[in-house]
Amino acid sequence: MQINKPLGFDASRIARIRINASAVARRAATLATRRTFKQEAQAAAYLRIIECLDLTELSGDDTPGRIERLCAKARRPVEPRILSALTEDSYRPRVGAVCVYHDGVVTAVQALRGSGIPVAAVSTGFPTGKIPHDVKLALIDASIRDGATEIDVVIDRAFVLTGQWHRLYNEIVSFRHVCGNRAKLKTIIGRGDLGTLEDVARATACAIMAGSDFVKTSTGYEPTNADLLTGLVMVRQIREFYCECRCVVGFKPAGGIRVAKDAMSWLILMREELGDLDPAWITPKLFRIGASKLLNDLEQQLEHCATGSYSAPYYHPLG
Repeated sequence: MQINKPLGFDASRIARIRINASAVARRAATLATRRTFKQEAQAAAYLRIIECLDLTELSGDDTPGRIERLCAKARRPVEPRILSALTEDSYRPRVGAVCVYHDGVVTAVQALRGSGIPVAAVSTGFPTGKIPHDVKLALIDASIRDGATEIDVVIDRAFVLTGQWHRLYNEIVSFRHVCGNRAKLKTIIGRGDLGTLEDVARATACAIMAGSDFVKTSTGYEPTNADLLTGLVMVRQIREFYCECRCVVGFKPAGGIRVAKDAMSWLILMREELGDLDPAWITPKLFRIGASKLLNDLEQQLEHCATGSYSAPYYHPLG
């Protein structure tokens, strides 16, 4: 398991960040139109997205039974008859991780035992982060002790909105120290609660300097969640840190990604912005999509690739 370590805090780097919003908008608008995937390549792209899914169950009515069904789907995300029509018989895709609240970690770990699929726990007062700091740290530790090997944390967005960048850095460093070498740290920026793209870039830079293994766009509970403008700004920070100090950080868009067409745009973004540096950035090692409903549409698209017709949405249920 590759684990990052904190870099020193660089206030001057934060201060230098400037974003040309119109240029970002122009670039983002071309992403979905510059590349297309046809026939076998299209099916392969859908399967790659499935492998990069953080299959998520973060509802207030979660039960052990629902989590067990989610894990069963994570083990077999695509029906064997579709796979046999599209791929070699030996190929069996699996999702990147299953993401649950802390109280679902034990159930998920037991249900996924032997599959190699990691369990990710949302922590630190998800989705708002408005709980005492010592409780945040204790919750991270408890989730890891229960078997989670990835921790999705939310930052205190007030630090961003008030320009307290060193305090934000210190907060994330404390999360990193609790995770240690036991779990990957995935830091949620919370784009929908931040004011500008410059704030998104600065918060991303702080998260990378603090030792995050992944940076994530949003919780899915904000007014604005994953959008390509945000994604472009964040992956450019990932690229800059890699080029300057070989710091390798993954990226996870989350919130509102429900159809395969949208997911393809994120795959293209990763391919064009980071894939030339290292192909691992278009694999589950460094790329995840957080979603609960996306898999259903991906299966429908694969059905069409295999048979030429679409199945009904209820034919591929998650729960």
